[in-house]
Amino acid sequence: MYQKLMYPQSWYLYYVGNSGLGPFNFAISAWQNLLYQAGWDPAFPKGTVACGDGSCNLVAYGQERSVNSIVLITNGLSFAFQAVIFLLVGSFADYGIWRPHITTGFTVLAWAVSFAWLGVEKPSKWEAGTALYIMGLIGYQGALTFWTAAFPGLARDLPEIKESEEKLASGDTDQKAHDTLDMLARNRLANVSFLVCSLGELVVLAILAGILEGVINDDADSNTKALSIVCAYSAGVWIVCAIPWLIFEQYRPGNQLPPRTSYLTVGVKQIYHAFRLCLRLKQTFIYLAAYFFLGDCLNTLVTVIATLQNEVVSYDTKMLNYLLIDGIAAQAIGIGLFWLVQKKWTIPTKSMLLFNAFWILVLAAWGCIGITQTQFGFHNAWEFWAYQAFYGIAVCPWYAISQAMISEVVPRGKEFLFFALFSIIGKTSSFIGPFVSSAIIDDSGNTNMPFTFLLGLGVVSVGILACVDVEKSRRECRKYLEDEAIRVYGMDADDIGVVREAVEMDGLRKEDDKSKNA
Repeated sequence: MYQKLMYPQSWYLYYVGNSGLGPFNFAISAWQNLLYQAGWDPAFPKGTVACGDGSCNLVAYGQERSVNSIVLITNGLSFAFQAVIFLLVGSFADYGIWRPHITTGFTVLAWAVSFAWLGVEKPSKWEAGTALYIMGLIGYQGALTFWTAAFPGLARDLPEIKESEEKLASGDTDQKAHDTLDMLARNRLANVSFLVCSLGELVVLAILAGILEGVINDDADSNTKALSIVCAYSAGVWIVCAIPWLIFEQYRPGNQLPPRTSYLTVGVKQIYHAFRLCLRLKQTFIYLAAYFFLGDCLNTLVTVIATLQNEVVSYDTKMLNYLLIDGIAAQAIGIGLFWLVQKKWTIPTKSMLLFNAFWILVLAAWGCIGITQTQFGFHNAWEFWAYQAFYGIAVCPWYAISQAMISEVVPRGKEFLFFALFSIIGKTSSFIGPFVSSAIIDDSGNTNMPFTFLLGLGVVSVGILACVDVEKSRRECRKYLEDEAIRVYGMDADDIGVVREAVEMDGLRKEDDKSKNA
């Protein structure tokens, strides 16, 4: 009983540790600071003048590049590695006993990398910093992906959802009422976890502010050391917050392996199967496309703005911490407001996501203003204070709402497979954007020029998102599961109350039957 009580609370607490403070927020500053110190001013002969307030170049990936370009390319490589790794291990979480161990493995990797930053404090070690930055992102994103995938199961375990399922089975409620209750439960878990994370992170950052006062002596060396200390500190916080989840997590067994499948082949087979499912589950496929483009737009936007912010504040660790406090406080307000509004008026997840996506476009449009002048468009310190507040209130809810939306358009019992698939798609898209943006910067010499590409990409994404029909998706998912029970596991149609239309959803079943008989 005590374990069941602590299960959701420990799940919330884990997110406070896995907030990205080290691997996502400060590691990029620590690494970019090393690049800046190791680079030179391109206005002078190579290596003769240290970087100042203007451009900063360094030889990386086979040629001389700007620091901004190097950061974008490295982010692209990191996301590419993540896509391959998630492809290999992602669907294992849906079968056997692998589920909790995958999250734990990524978590331990992120901890180790965060502590390793303590040994990378010299400009000459910028290449080691590059490796740590890439591995840290892999650990952080992997842990976050498989932790997030647990929440649809948590939602189904809620007393009100179980009661609604019983009423649905007895005919005391209808499918629409049950789906609405389920939608709100999923959104509540996603939003409350994000809110708890934000409030907890504010406490963590307040403690960090005191630590930084003691270690920074207003010189470059102590500032560089402080950035490494922040990364290690984040790992310590994460360990404390993760222990309850690792203790109280309920080790539910995964699905039974399909016939003629082994653990060595299930990963690739299931990802291939998931792509085929998306062709069968039309609305899932449409949202997958929207998630692909909008995720690429937002991830690249955040990276481009972060590089500009680091340059404007001269990598000042104290200033970066205060800016992050600004952003996290706004994030807590934003996620709270979004959830209260959605709960009060029972607004569908898709509508909330469209509203949220509009503000992502506004962010990209603001960056475009800075292409031709420097008074606006992410060139001034005050803009980054405003950006952090705006991003927290209007944009950050994307990370909760988009995950809740995934859970609404995937078949029940396939959450880990589809969350892995969506994560792979997100990582694939997220290395395309940085590579394109890096090429734009190298070609134009203007660090704001990528915002034009990102604005166009965002507009296309919102258009695709508007085409998703959630009600139709629910019907498609139910029909698919009924068909799978007959086709894959050999169940009798009468035993599962199958809707006959489910068996003839499309031509894929006939193709499968032909391949079995061949």
